[in-house]
Amino acid sequence: MWWVYILECDDGSYYVGVTDNYQRRHLEHQVGIGARHTKLRGAGNVVFREPFMSKALATKREQQLKKWSREKKRALIEGNIQKLRQLSISRD
Repeated sequence: MWWVYILECDDGSYYVGVTDNYQRRHLEHQVGIGARHTKLRGAGNVVFREPFMSKALATKREQQLKKWSREKKRALIEGNIQKLRQLSISRD
């Protein structure tokens, strides 16, 4: 099982990552192993996680979420489907 996760860092920013063990990966972030973003801003808490059957699918979702605005990520974290849909409408 693979996971896409979102950490809310100590400064309030979000970090999106992918792992096969989100508990271990969160501990790694807390001790400064890995992502520069969490080293500089503090690992904070896991506020969202989503399971996938393959690394390829998880990585694809991770890349999608990394492109999202903070507001859109917040709607996902809160499970606010209506707001998420509204934010997903093309702004052409």
